[in-house]
Amino acid sequence: MAGVQVGNRVIGADAPVTVGWDNIGRVEGGPIKQFVFTYFQPFCLFAMLAFVYWGPNSLVVASTMFMIGLGFRVLLLGLEWVNPRYDSWKLTWKEFATDVFYVSLGYTVLRMVDHYIGDGVIVGAIQGWLSWEDFTWFTGMPLLVQALAISMIFDFGQYWMHRGMHNWYPLWLTHAPHHYITQLNINKGAVGNPIELFLIGLGVGGFFDFLPRAFLLAGAIGMTVSIYQHINVRFNTPAWWRYIFNTVEHHSVHHSQDYEATRSNYSATWIIWDRVFGTCVDGEAEVLGMDGGRRMDIRETMLFPFSEALRSYKGAAQRMRAAGTPNNQGQGQQEEPAE
Repeated sequence: MAGVQVGNRVIGADAPVTVGWDNIGRVEGGPIKQFVFTYFQPFCLFAMLAFVYWGPNSLVVASTMFMIGLGFRVLLLGLEWVNPRYDSWKLTWKEFATDVFYVSLGYTVLRMVDHYIGDGVIVGAIQGWLSWEDFTWFTGMPLLVQALAISMIFDFGQYWMHRGMHNWYPLWLTHAPHHYITQLNINKGAVGNPIELFLIGLGVGGFFDFLPRAFLLAGAIGMTVSIYQHINVRFNTPAWWRYIFNTVEHHSVHHSQDYEATRSNYSATWIIWDRVFGTCVDGEAEVLGMDGGRRMDIRETMLFPFSEALRSYKGAAQRMRAAGTPNNQGQGQQEEPAE
């Protein structure tokens, strides 16, 4: 498999990856279906921004946003049955039950842990040291500009955390289980080791929660953009959208079985960061996962960082012992020739 040259890398040498937009599939059907699946993503984004921007204070609160987000996920789950991107990604009951487990874990255990040691605690401590009078220049900007800045700053942090997980072995141990998913569905973003899910959620976005309306606007952007990373829906994604935002097309490349492809498209919302730092690959992939598409079960996912670290430690120890033998140290002992 020859692959395609993208910058100084060859993409698709290990597994099939469609590079570029020209060969990506389009929505099949009549004009109404074409219209809906072309403008669905922009419509939801602008509708949510309008609600948060102009909605009454009694409604635009965190609890309302949570319920809207939950309902939005149910809607998108329905769209996966109406217009799937790939039949090979269709949910089975086993996949659905596994996804529900991880989503429940995120809303219970991980949320409790984050409450005590997460970014909210760190941000709260930092906020206590600062004088908010120093930020009048920021709070004086238009509300939407504030929200865009918060969203992009938070995503900048997530970009480097995610990139670090692919380039530093201790972090990779926590992130690797997420790359054993073999299909993208709306809840697959919750699938992974709890340590990785905790780390990827860390960021400085919460630093701006003293600006409740701007903070919620920034959250609305994430809710109606990054949510599409893991989704089995075929969209006719507008060119301007896929240039500035991360899409399911981009993220499928990141989850490809091709090694070089996985080292791309790290951002959660703004693919612009990948374009700036040279890690963007436009395209899509259907064949996902690791180890030839081996599916990792829940038990292995929970234990992987520890079991793999132990295995690596034992392997390193064996190599050190082997390197310390007299023969390998060149101390003059020779093996007798085999008869």
